[in-house]
Amino acid sequence: MALTAGIVGLPNVGKSTLFNAITQAGAESANYPFCTIDPNVGIVEVPDYRLEKLTELVKPKKTIPTAFEFTDIAGIVKGASKGEGLGNQFLSHIRQVDAICQVVRCFEDDNITHVSGKVDPISDIETINLELILADLESVTKRIQRVEKMARQKDKQAMAELEVLTILRDGFEEEKPARAVEFTEDQWKLVKGFHLLTSKPVLYVANVGEDELLDADENPNVKKVQAHAANENTEVIVISAKVESEIAELDGEEKKMFLEELGIEESGLDKLIKASYHLLGLATYFTAGEQEVRAWTFIKGIKAPQAAGIIHTDFEKGFIRAETVAYDDLVDAGAMTAAKEKGKVRLEGKEYFVKDGDVMHFRFNV
Repeated sequence: MALTAGIVGLPNVGKSTLFNAITQAGAESANYPFCTIDPNVGIVEVPDYRLEKLTELVKPKKTIPTAFEFTDIAGIVKGASKGEGLGNQFLSHIRQVDAICQVVRCFEDDNITHVSGKVDPISDIETINLELILADLESVTKRIQRVEKMARQKDKQAMAELEVLTILRDGFEEEKPARAVEFTEDQWKLVKGFHLLTSKPVLYVANVGEDELLDADENPNVKKVQAHAANENTEVIVISAKVESEIAELDGEEKKMFLEELGIEESGLDKLIKASYHLLGLATYFTAGEQEVRAWTFIKGIKAPQAAGIIHTDFEKGFIRAETVAYDDLVDAGAMTAAKEKGKVRLEGKEYFVKDGDVMHFRFNV
């Protein structure tokens, strides 16, 4: 399950610096058989202390973390929805991602020219959001023209679609993204089928100077972004792209020491991965045996057979039961045999909803 977040931003906001850090910090693609790496895709391991603990307990031959993809979207400029700059390229790339990480410049630097002549994060956010809205408005307007004729013939599906499209068009004309327009649950299912740019969840990444990282909450530009995000009911993470590029060149111990010297607990990249994971409603279950301990990404709300299918489609087709123990129960017991003796290992069937941290062994028959 290769879910991906697209990194967007105006020119000179630190987007490329951040993406280069991600690419440099990325895991070996050979570890992830589901991935084909394009030049604009960086794959990184999802940090998870539970995987380390399971490795200590089980002592497998190898440990494989789950991974997350970041796609570098071509720089966005005013007029991109009409093809300005690399407009068409950015549109096609954003359509392919599951979430958007919008990098916003919150640092002052006379040596790095801002595209509009001054640092104004809210103006930057509005520029990008408006370009996405305009692109969606054009897409929805064309779709309305196609379904109107069928709707006039009382086609029920076309009538339902036309109603939703009309609501969307009105929202876009008020400069509202699709995710901010109110719909019923059934209507939202239709909206998701349109694959609109503004229906994707957004995370704001406030990029500050290296010397502002510790006191970022005092940065007036960061405060503006946080207030804007609060109005949209979304998250903001603060990073320094410059610091991330330095961290990316260090190995495990050096990285740890560098973070301690800076006085921060985790890198901006780790924060970005975790926030993106949360944004998409993702969770992790584990498999643990002598051969390998491995983390698997799943979308919250799936049942055991679908979780098994993430490993292999045969596991889902022939699913019988899932031998399941909660991570905390396994760690408390100290070993799988001890967890079984304490009655903490359960046999779950096809209707079981997988929980974050489940350690699972699937029984199947094909």
